[in-house]
Order: sequence, then structure tokens, then C-alpha cells
Amino acid sequence: MPQGAIKQKAVTNPKKPSALGPKRGAKVIKPKKAALVKQQKIKKKHSAGLTALTERNLAEKAGHLEMLAGGKKEKKKTGEKAVSKFARK
Repeated sequence: MPQGAIKQKAVTNPKKPSALGPKRGAKVIKPKKAALVKQQKIKKKHSAGLTALTERNLAEKAGHLEMLAGGKKEKKKTGEKAVSKFARK
């Protein structure tokens, strides 16, 4: 035999984040030595090139998307004359 009424759980409102928008990232300390500065520039250049190549490959595979440059529609417009900047280097 039950001894009393069932306890009800308290209803709480879900908490909303206080700051709206994108979160701030971790702070990056820039290198001060000349060799490290040069190394960082080279790293940035190569990573940008890899990102561009990856995006281009994705655009070719999903050529029906107008958002990505370098898709199938763009190839039809420009024809075979268009040479990418990566092929020239």
C-alpha cells in the first residue's frame, strides 16, 4: 500500500547561452623569431592551396551546385581553354 502521493519533479526552463553569435576561438601567439615567421608564412600558403584544391575537387564532384565555383556548368561555359592557377605553377 502506498504511503503518500508521488513526488513531482520540478520543471526547469532550458538555459539559453548568454552570448549570441559565434564563439571566440583560442588566442594564437604570433612567432617572434624570423625563422618561425617565415615558416608560418609558408605553412599558411600551402594550407590555403590545399583548401582551394579540395574545394575545387568537391565542386567538380557536385557540379550541379551553383554555390561552388569550378563545377560542371562552369566547365561547359569556359570550355577547354580554362587552365587553373594550380596547373600553371
